[in-house]
Amino acid sequence: MTANAPTPAPPTTAPAPTAPARRGPSAPRGAGRRRRGRARRPDVLGGFGALLWLVVVGVPLYYVLASSLREKSDYLDAGPLAAPTHPVLSNYRTVLESGFGTYLWNNVVVTVCTVALVLVLALPAAYAIVRSRSRFVSGGFSLMLMGLAIPAQATIVPVYLLITRLKLYDTLTAVVLPSAAFALPMAILVLTSTMRDIPGELYEAMTVDGADARRVLRSLVLPLTRPGLVTVGIYTALGAWNGFIFPLVLTQSDSLRTLTLGLWNFQGQHGVDVPATTAAVVLSMLPLLVAYLVGRRHLLSGLTAGFGK
Repeated sequence: MTANAPTPAPPTTAPAPTAPARRGPSAPRGAGRRRRGRARRPDVLGGFGALLWLVVVGVPLYYVLASSLREKSDYLDAGPLAAPTHPVLSNYRTVLESGFGTYLWNNVVVTVCTVALVLVLALPAAYAIVRSRSRFVSGGFSLMLMGLAIPAQATIVPVYLLITRLKLYDTLTAVVLPSAAFALPMAILVLTSTMRDIPGELYEAMTVDGADARRVLRSLVLPLTRPGLVTVGIYTALGAWNGFIFPLVLTQSDSLRTLTLGLWNFQGQHGVDVPATTAAVVLSMLPLLVAYLVGRRHLLSGLTAGFGK
């Protein structure tokens, strides 16, 4: 009897070799370095433009500050851009003793009242333009924007007649009202663009909760439009602070002069006291500089509101 031969194991098939994955064309070794070098290349044209703008803005500021620290004789002897050899503060003392406090107070009153009036009128007007679907409102908005194309100098005669008929001539109110009127179109335009960035779902949610228009304006619109309000306030204050045509035509008393008219006190019969005038200019710039430093964070966001849509 013969033993059974062991049955051979079935042949195992070896897996077929997989083809290597295709790779794209390999980039040259120096391509990454060239790309990084191109990204780090300085913007020469932009830097030159920034330097040129710095010179355009910085040289007048340096001239004003340096001239305010000189004596009148030193200013006449040295060049306009020469550094003061012996800085003095007598020009600032002269300015403060010549009624500068009264002019500064009048300017503050006119600026604060103008900004408050513009914000109180522009905020509800912009809210009505954004939320209303009435043709009357949209037509009124288009008509108001025409005020951007009309300069204040072209309307000074009818404004003068209106102020005299209202018996407001030679008062600070006569300066506040037209200043606010000419600042309203730009203020409404900026606030309208800012409010259009607010999602419509937020308006609908508050309406469903039973909020009326006054509550929506106070609880929703007012906090979210803060950048636009700051922008409008700064630019309105800038226009009212530097206003010249309305104080010149609509006032005549020395006690109601603003800073722009008060600078005339340093103009003599045969010349101008330049160091004292530049000292007054430096003092008049300080409040605007403080206002800009306080609201600079919201200024750019308020100006660019609405351009993303």
